[in-house]
Order: sequence, then structure tokens, then C-alpha cells
Amino acid sequence: MTPRALEGMKIVEYCNMVSGPYCSKLLADMGAEVLKIEPPHTGDDSRRRGPFPGDIPHQEKSGLFLYLNSNKKGLTLDVKKPEGKKIFKKLVEKTDVLIEDRPPGELEALDLGYEKLKSLNPGLIMISITPYGDRGPFKDYKAYQLNTVHVSGQGYLLPIPALDMDRPPVKVGGHSSGFDVGLVAVVAVTAAFYWKVLTGKGQYIEMSKQEALMSMQRVESVTFANDQVVISRGGDQVRRMPGGIMPCKDGYIVVVMPEEHQWQALVKLIGDPEWAKEDGCQNALVRSENAGQINEWIMEWTMQHTKEEIFRRGQALSCPIAPVNTAEDIYHSEQFKARNFFVDLEHPVLGKIPFPSSAYRFSKTPWQLVQAAPMLGEHNEEIYGRHLGYSNEELAALKNEGVF
Repeated sequence: MTPRALEGMKIVEYCNMVSGPYCSKLLADMGAEVLKIEPPHTGDDSRRRGPFPGDIPHQEKSGLFLYLNSNKKGLTLDVKKPEGKKIFKKLVEKTDVLIEDRPPGELEALDLGYEKLKSLNPGLIMISITPYGDRGPFKDYKAYQLNTVHVSGQGYLLPIPALDMDRPPVKVGGHSSGFDVGLVAVVAVTAAFYWKVLTGKGQYIEMSKQEALMSMQRVESVTFANDQVVISRGGDQVRRMPGGIMPCKDGYIVVVMPEEHQWQALVKLIGDPEWAKEDGCQNALVRSENAGQINEWIMEWTMQHTKEEIFRRGQALSCPIAPVNTAEDIYHSEQFKARNFFVDLEHPVLGKIPFPSSAYRFSKTPWQLVQAAPMLGEHNEEIYGRHLGYSNEELAALKNEGVF
């Protein structure tokens, strides 16, 4: 098998839902060996989140879980039980990186905090992902993506540009804010691993989801601190410009035209309508004052055309315009087909299914789909028996005690 970029890197993931699992998924895709720990019987909460085939829930058929946990091995373990705690320590002794997202103080209360684990494995890199970090007045607050989106300021900017200025701010669609946190975590882990390769030393990484999401609003986050200007979906930056997301004959398109030549390209695309000759359309300043009316005129035209037609003709005129694609549009995209982005995945329950590959293409260490996301407890026997040396009798006893 062709070697992969992070071949030899060993990771233990003790996480739930999206952020931590996405971090370890990206590392696993690059060749890291990832061992995912799930609670016995119930498993990761993402197993109960859709989409499901036929919209019928099944713990082994969640599209979210399958995507987040490909290329990993999985075991079940109750770390709160004495023997479970011992096993957790044995696993950490043999790993480079521990990725965990438990509430602050939970692992310390179990004698599994960084200082204890570092004494067992001095080269350990441990990243703790929590909603608000391990200090400050919010550190013990629980939070879901709805909370972290808004406390980071991200939700205040959405939707941008807003079609309805009276609509309240909204959460980012789907699990985007969870994936964003995972991306930031990957940067931190790979930097720490690089340092370990150079020095042999591990380190502790403490990470706040609130701050990770705030870092994604780079410009918007600092404008108030520097200029006392608050940028929002309904601010002057949005109101100055006609365009945005607009309905068309078979869906939606998005058009952005801050420059004069882009406006002129749009006018040409529409067919040089009479309304474009009115005083309220003659420069950017007056167009900003008449953006609502201009958008109504534009939409009268877009509703008569398909998004593909608008996109092709608009691009030919150098007008920044694009379709808003659905999941179905993406799957059937000729671009993705040409790049073989979707590959076949063999799954024990689902059979052969199309599966998204990787956004990057390494020439020397290419991405590989080694295995599907693990079934609940799929690798228990392998890890506990062959790797940790438990006998069949000991495994039976541990299972009866509810350790895994």
C-alpha cells in the first residue's frame, strides 16, 4: 500500500459528535492511526443523527457518523469504571495524540487529566476541545452549536447578505460550526506533532470552540476593536450593494457586483433593460440607496431562467454569478465526476455506497479510503485482545461488568 503523509502517527479520540471527530478524521485520512472510543451500547451521538437511508434511523447507517469516522478503528469503553480507567491509561501510554472534548475537569476528576497522563507518556500531545475553554466565567457552561455560533459572533453575520433585513440572525446551516472547530484543531495538532518530531516533547493544547469560531470571522472580529465599527448582515457593507441570493426558475443563484464593470456585465446579461437607464442605477452610491427596488427588477428576470443558464451566460460576461447547489446538484456535478471525487465505499450494513473523498491531492502520499467508519465496538477484540493482551476469559468478565 502506498505510504500516507502521517503514517506512524497514533491517535486516541475520546470525542462526541462533530468537532473532535472531524479533527481526527482529517488526520486519519492523511494516514494517522486513529482509535475512536465510544460509550458502550449507545455510542457516539452522531450515530443517531441523520441523514439516514429512507429516513429510517439506524446506529450503523447515519451519514454524519459514516463521514466523520471513516479510516478509524473503534472500540467501546466506559472510562468511569475502574478497569475502564486502567484500559484508557494503557491506550494513552501507546499513543502520540489524545483528542478529547469532555467538560472541563471531568477527566481530572477521574485521575485522567493531562498531568497524570503525561507521567505515563511524557511525549503525549493532548488537545481538549470545550465550548468556552478551561477558564473564565463561562468555562463550566454547556453549549450546542446554536450557542457557540452566536457567542462567537458568527450568527450575527448570517444570513449575509440578508434577503429580509427584519429576519433575526440564524445559526450556520447543518454542522458547519462543528466542522470549522475541527479544522482549527487540525492545525493545532499537526503543529504540536511537528514540534514533537523535532524535540521529542509533547504538550497540552487547550481549545475553546467560541474562540475557534471567532477566528473564522477574521476581518469582522477586529473591526470593532480597531475602528469601533460593527459589521453585520444588515450593516452598511450589505446595504450598499444590490444582489445577493436570488430565486430563479429552478432554485437560487448568488450574484455579487461591487465593481462598476461587474454591474455593467449584469446589465448586459439581463439584456440592457430600460430600468437600468434610470437615475437610481447610474452609480454605486445611488444603487445602494435603491438596492431593494433594483433587486426586485433583477428577480423578475432571474425567475424566467434556470440557474445553469444564468451561471453560464453570466460567467461568459465576467459577471460574478453562481448557482446555489443542492446536495443532488453536487453529486451529479460533471466537475466532481471528472475528478473522481466520489468513490465507492464497502460497508457491512449498507453495502456499496458513494462516498466523498478528499479535497487535497498529494502526489507522493495520496489519500486512501482504507476502511469504513467502525461498527459500534467493531475492533474491541482486536484492541483488547491482540494489542493489550487480555485473554478471552478476561474479556468476557470485562463485558459482563459493562466495561465495554
